[in-house]
Amino acid sequence: MQPSRDMKRLVEIMSALRAPDTGCPWDLEQSFDTIIPYTIEETFEVVDAIERRDPDDLKEELGDLLLQVVYYSQLAAEAGLFDFEDVVEGITRKMIRRHPHVFGDADARNARSAKGQWERIKAEEKRERAEARAARLRAELDGTAERSEWSGRNEAATSLLDTVPGALPALTLARKLQEKAATVGFDWTTPEPIIAKLREETAEFEAASTGQERSDELGDLLFTLVNLGRRYEIDPDSALRGTVAKFRDRFRLMEVAADSQSLRLADLPLDELEALWVRAKRSSQPEAESIIG
Repeated sequence: MQPSRDMKRLVEIMSALRAPDTGCPWDLEQSFDTIIPYTIEETFEVVDAIERRDPDDLKEELGDLLLQVVYYSQLAAEAGLFDFEDVVEGITRKMIRRHPHVFGDADARNARSAKGQWERIKAEEKRERAEARAARLRAELDGTAERSEWSGRNEAATSLLDTVPGALPALTLARKLQEKAATVGFDWTTPEPIIAKLREETAEFEAASTGQERSDELGDLLFTLVNLGRRYEIDPDSALRGTVAKFRDRFRLMEVAADSQSLRLADLPLDELEALWVRAKRSSQPEAESIIG
């Protein structure tokens, strides 16, 4: 089998890897649940390649992420649920439907609020999916359809917050839960009370006396910080990743400075490490002097 730019070739390769008698032993052992960690890892590797502005790595990581979609689709096809073509058809239908201002008639294209259309159409789709799930459940209950592990573990949300996927990264999950609660008015309208709450949570963290209490209070602190960022339209995950990137760069400058003096960071006392950090921080600013010089 030869590589190809045709998407069908990737589907064929995945099918061959899962062939019962001739496929790859490792791939044959995998399931929806076992490849979840790889999907998460590949997603973050795409983000990393973008942040590093590395086009070669980005191309490769996008391929790895695309493979995850094909993998799940192959597993679904084997279970009689859907196949890759169904996935493609579904997303193309969704994009066309959600962009009437692009693909619709003249009136739709002249509409002022594309976002308003998007939210309205999303609500319609959500209602349609709920109706389809309810119909499937009725069929299973009256015996006209067989119930399986894919019948759904939560056919209908019992809480407004149940509509937010719990497997999201913690900072994103916190933000989305707060946004959902805000739709019913449970939200601060100005940053001042959030800042006051932040001071309160900081004091409670300082007063905590056990490991569990500190863990709980730290969680409250982070949750409040997410709320503050949301008030200023700052994505907490992006903000933290930006700080992590700065920390990486400045720490590398510390390593380079120490190496230029034939020193090892591990051998230096804290005050000298802090001095290197200050110099690294200054040198990372525009027109700053070199940390090495």
